[in-house]
Amino acid sequence: MRPPSLEIEKWVQQVLNNLYEVENKLNRAGNPGNALRNVARMKEALASAQVFYEDPFGQSFVETRTDLEANISGTETENLRVVEVIKPIIRIGNASYSRVVQKGIVVVQAIRDEPASDEYPAVPQ
Repeated sequence: MRPPSLEIEKWVQQVLNNLYEVENKLNRAGNPGNALRNVARMKEALASAQVFYEDPFGQSFVETRTDLEANISGTETENLRVVEVIKPIIRIGNASYSRVVQKGIVVVQAIRDEPASDEYPAVPQ
């Protein structure tokens, strides 16, 4: 099996980036007229052409990750998570085997482990 080319036409990349923005806005503002259903159909049509995007929001980030370009918010560099996605990761292929065409552009921030609500912080002695 021959892997697909690593390039897509500029208009396809623009459509995917804008479709990602529309999906995020609908998720934040509600789903008027069940518009997310139409977004899902457009994503399925693009996936049938073996091109899709991935939303890395909430994922862990380490410096060795090659599919993201990140700006670090704050001064800590341990336990980083994606807190904002400026551009999604665009891939060609399918869910089991794909290649990155566009790196995701994200903001990452250190996430502190909060004690569970039934736990109390340790008291210094």
